[in-house]
Order: sequence, then structure tokens, then C-alpha cells
Amino acid sequence: MKRLPRWRNMAAMPYSKFSRRSFLALSAALPWALRGVASGLVPSRKIPVGLELYSVRDELQKDPQGTVRAVAKMGYQDVEFYAPYLEWSEAQAKDMRKLLDDLGIHCYSTHNDEDFFSDSKIQKARDLNKILGSRYMVLAWSDPKPTLDGWTKVAETLNRAAEKLAPAELKVGYHNHDAEWKTVEGKRPIEVIASNTKPSVMLQLDVGTCLEAGADPVAWIKANPGRIRSIHCKDWSPDPNVGYKTLFGEGKADWKAIFQAAENHGGVEFYLIEQEGSRYPELETARRCLEAFRSTHA
Repeated sequence: MKRLPRWRNMAAMPYSKFSRRSFLALSAALPWALRGVASGLVPSRKIPVGLELYSVRDELQKDPQGTVRAVAKMGYQDVEFYAPYLEWSEAQAKDMRKLLDDLGIHCYSTHNDEDFFSDSKIQKARDLNKILGSRYMVLAWSDPKPTLDGWTKVAETLNRAAEKLAPAELKVGYHNHDAEWKTVEGKRPIEVIASNTKPSVMLQLDVGTCLEAGADPVAWIKANPGRIRSIHCKDWSPDPNVGYKTLFGEGKADWKAIFQAAENHGGVEFYLIEQEGSRYPELETARRCLEAFRSTHA
């Protein structure tokens, strides 16, 4: 997801005997096709597909509940809320959770600005994520760093957050953009983040920005088995007039190879369609992308 200059305000909603070490060892021994079962999600053939709600940001701002209802009606199985959710009260979060339950859909992860992981905000973010039923708090963006030391500090932030959130049974994730694939001091920042974070930290792969930077998403998935637990299914076109506005399946991504790698190596638990925009209105774009996803991931 591309970073906004400032996160847009969302319209207020109306009120409505295994040790941890043993479990981790067992999980590591399981075939990746069964990791979804171990994590409480469905097996690989039925890995849920959701929508990053930034894709329908204008509709969401106008009518949060109506937009979530529309997304669920299309057949999306989960949603990923992004930064403005932190402005909600607990009552608003509970109201949204009730709606999700009524619709039979889930929120497995949220996208968060970097300061949400600070001591002053992480407790509220944790509480809202627990209400929503989220399993991952994902760092959605970190400003590009000119040195590897800067990126190492990002990894340290993720590790500290993972320790703070573990008692609440929440995990941490990191979402890449194009900067993480561009070499800094002889090494790609995404490699620094992967090698300096706990294995519990999810590496949420944004396919579109990976492609734009000239990197290989399939190779990255295979190089990090078990850590690519969520994928942003965003396509990209090398046509400068299209770029991220290409619909799912119309761009450069080799989705069948990506799905195969994700399910055989990456440990993917859920997919998320994300769209920066397109030639269609937001909700129609979301519908078309879901239809294309289903025909590709048959």
C-alpha cells in the first residue's frame, strides 16, 4: 500500500501440555500445506481471500459499515483495515466486529503507521486489534533509510513490538514497498529486515512494489519459507500510464507461480487483494479483481 501524506480520517461509525518451544518445533515440521490448519485457518486450497480496504478508501470514508457489507456481498472472506481505524473508540471497534461476525467474515490483520508501535500508542492498537479479531499488526510503511543501520533499527522496532504483543496472542508483520528492494550499502533492506527479525514476524509481500523494483516475488517467497503468511495481491504494469492501476491479472505478475510458491513454501495463511485505483469505480474494481483472482486461483 502506498503511503499517504497523512492517513485520511475515516468517517465515524454509528455505535452499533505443549511448551511454546515444542509447538514451534512441531509447526516447523508440518508441511506448508497444513500450516493453515495449524494456525486455525483453512487448508491451502481454501485459503481465504480478503480485501485491503485502502482499495475502497473513498467509499469507506463515506460509509464504513455499508462498504464492508458491500465487500462481503461480493464474496470477500476477510478485510484488512488500515491506519484510520486507530481513531475508533472501543465501542466503534466492537460495533464493527459485530458486523463482521454477522456477515461471516474476518479481520486477520491491520495496517499500521510506524508510530502505532510506539509506547504511547501500541496499547490502544493492541486493544482494538483484539476486539476486531486480528492476528497480525502489520507495519505498513517505514520511510526509506540511507543506511543499513537505519533498516536494522526498523527490525529492532518490530522485535520489540512482537515481545509486547505476544502476551495478547498478537503477532507483528512488515509490509514492503519498492524501497526495500533497492540496494543500500550493498544489500537490500528487505533482507536486513528478514534476517534481523524474529521468525514470528510475518513478511507480508506486496507483489506490485516488488515487481516495480525489478525483484522476483517467487524467489523471495522460496528464500523465506514459512514467513510469507500474507500476500497483497496487487498487480503492476510497466506501462507508465497504467502502473498500479492495472487490474489483478492484467499486469506483469505470474500469479500461478506466486500462488504455488506461497502455498508450497511461504506458509501463506490468507491473501489480500489491494488496488491503488483503476479505470473503474472502487467497488466495481474490487469486484472485478475478486473475479479474476478466483479464475486464476482455481
